[in-house]
Amino acid sequence: MKTLFFLITVLTVVSACNAQNEGTIKNSSAPVDTIKYNSLTPQEENVLLRKATDRPYTGQYFSKKDEGIYICRRCNNPLYRSDDKFDSHCGWPSFDDEIQGAVKRVSDADGFRIEIICKNCGGHLGHVFLGEGFTDKDTRHCVNTSSLVFVSKMDMENLPEVIR
Repeated sequence: MKTLFFLITVLTVVSACNAQNEGTIKNSSAPVDTIKYNSLTPQEENVLLRKATDRPYTGQYFSKKDEGIYICRRCNNPLYRSDDKFDSHCGWPSFDDEIQGAVKRVSDADGFRIEIICKNCGGHLGHVFLGEGFTDKDTRHCVNTSSLVFVSKMDMENLPEVIR
């Protein structure tokens, strides 16, 4: 009888855990109940989740020159430092480097470009282009403003030291 009670209890717990895990990201190293994402506007959802693109020269960050960092709008993962931002005259924020380990490069569906996504949440950021000669690093991360949140140098004191 005790064995039957134990098995029923275990099955109930496993069933409840499976129900709780539905709709979450699989293969994440974070415990399922700690994965929380920020609320997004319809435009931000289109860009981050459906790989849409902001219209050029419409975002609030393409010409921003303030000191700070840019984080993922969906998960707050630090992505780019303002020191790596440059004006490429393309209409989107451009960076010639990312914070180490923050961005993942994948082949784009069109087969010609390299898509960049947030390594933490998989949100679409934009595309990376190589060999254009804009900077000494010869790299341009062309990023959608809808994918980013700017954190000023003044507000950076609230962020972990490793990303300052």
